[in-house]
Amino acid sequence: MADHAHIVIGGGISGLASAHYSLHAGVDTLLLEASERPGGCIHSSHFEALNDFWVEAGGHTCFNSYGNLLGIMEQIDLLKLTTAKEKKSYKLWSKGKRSGILSALHIFELITALPGLFRVKKAGKTVAEYYGKVLGQKNYQALFSPAFRSVVCQDADDFPAEALFRKKPRRKDVLRAFTMPSGLADIPSAIATQPGFNVRYGAQVHRISAANQGEGIRVELQDGTHLSCERVTLAVPPDVARTLLSEAVPEAAKAIAGVGVAEIDTLVLVFERSKLKVEEIAGLISVDGAFLSAVSRDFLPDDRYRGFAFHFPGGQLSETEREQAACRAIDASVDDIVAKAQVHNRLPALRRDHMERIQALDSALASGQIAVTGNWFLGVSIEDCVTRSRSEHERLFGAVPTAPVAQ
Repeated sequence: MADHAHIVIGGGISGLASAHYSLHAGVDTLLLEASERPGGCIHSSHFEALNDFWVEAGGHTCFNSYGNLLGIMEQIDLLKLTTAKEKKSYKLWSKGKRSGILSALHIFELITALPGLFRVKKAGKTVAEYYGKVLGQKNYQALFSPAFRSVVCQDADDFPAEALFRKKPRRKDVLRAFTMPSGLADIPSAIATQPGFNVRYGAQVHRISAANQGEGIRVELQDGTHLSCERVTLAVPPDVARTLLSEAVPEAAKAIAGVGVAEIDTLVLVFERSKLKVEEIAGLISVDGAFLSAVSRDFLPDDRYRGFAFHFPGGQLSETEREQAACRAIDASVDDIVAKAQVHNRLPALRRDHMERIQALDSALASGQIAVTGNWFLGVSIEDCVTRSRSEHERLFGAVPTAPVAQ
């Protein structure tokens, strides 16, 4: 007998969604997470000494177009807690100065290029190829390439254009853009603590392989623990998935051998509101700065504190250099920092042939009992993660019942 019907490896939003779907389908499921918290890249940094002031260090916004995520939130009674975000504007950070986004726009070129939106196809093109044509090369280089780099926290020029943005239907009964009372980490926390949800933290998976006859799949942990299950879902970065698949489904491992990962160092800084003169902003799009992007907490103002998350390329600067670069961008002094946190994230580095790689992966997995999900399939948004998890659940276990829509 297997220990569990289903084991999910990885406790980011993709793994949490996978475990949620199987829990509500009545499947005995165990989620294994290597760290000590759920959520993965959804990480709200809290500062207890500052009256529990928080700043997002990973995912920053959810939208009413996130239909599958909203369905899960509805099932666990979270929708009533969605919190509106005040509208703030992004600024450009270029040549050591902040400026408005429109200052980098070439209007005439944009007007002449925009008709390309109706005749240029995204399929098979990179972000640079597609948006360079439909927005104009000058606009792309001066504004949109840095803006897209800010979205994915890495150079987006070689991303497949069809993976960057996907149009999704919106729910009019939900706030267009929202956060949660204590940050977006409220969502993974609520999923992981719902009744019947079985999760084990600090569980580093070392290997998966075929188990003895009648026991399905064997999961080996770094500490020597052995578990068996009927089905496994991998909700991990592509390089980790490749390693875990290498013995169990070598064809699947081979299919994703070229999917890269970008390392991101995020610096979260908090200041006394009275110490900062910089206007309230949504964040900064870095054109030539040391950081990739910055997002502020100004969308949910606090009477005493302001917070910022600066995303840097991983491993390139020291902590001191990151602090100095961040403070320069908001006219702050390093001495005025009242709290800070360092967060390391790993994001997929997708390339032109990515969709072909995923098709090959899906073909290799089609007849087996292993599913693979994550933020490197349809795109990198929270909804893209949940959508992939839902489709993989339905492949292994059957259709997910449609959640009732609030009126």
